[in-house]
Amino acid sequence: MTDKNTQNGENIDEQTQAEATPEVQAELPKPSYDELEQMLEQALAKAEEHWNQVLRVQAESENSRRRAERDVENAHKYALEKFVNELLPVKDSLELGEAAARADGADLAKVREGLELTAKMLASAVGKFGVVEVNPLGQKFNPELHQAMSMQELPDSAPNTVVAVYQKGYLLNERLIRPAMVVVASANSGANLKAAEAASGTIDFQA
Repeated sequence: MTDKNTQNGENIDEQTQAEATPEVQAELPKPSYDELEQMLEQALAKAEEHWNQVLRVQAESENSRRRAERDVENAHKYALEKFVNELLPVKDSLELGEAAARADGADLAKVREGLELTAKMLASAVGKFGVVEVNPLGQKFNPELHQAMSMQELPDSAPNTVVAVYQKGYLLNERLIRPAMVVVASANSGANLKAAEAASGTIDFQA
């Protein structure tokens, strides 16, 4: 009995709600035409504002890209500007030396002094950019830095020693860019050194 009454009560509530729904919906206020037009204008204004923001972001991005491209292009064009500025005084000095050498009654001693000064200027200029000279005269031959052009048997030179430098080598920031071209004492060299060491009682010369 109770279940039946409960079920009937639920049905009555559902029916009441169903009947009341159209009335409630009818009571909701409907926007007028002017209000709808105002809402549309506000939505269009907001959409235009967002679109303008998108356009500004795109324009800023494009400007940044162009600036980056221009900076990279200038970096490639003028990467050697500082290096060139260091070399220009060397060029000026060479031209002055050439003019002095061509002059009547040129003093060869002064011309030679000027050339030596110019060579020092050049070494200083390239040294500022990590260029180091490789001049291994009298040093042990190093195949990583030197290129042997020939070998000679020399009684006064230790074997495997650089006895002459045809062309100096150079390093750029500790990286070899040109090996030194050298003459190396052969394995049979050093006879006089061995004899002198034997006579003085020092340790035998190691070939």
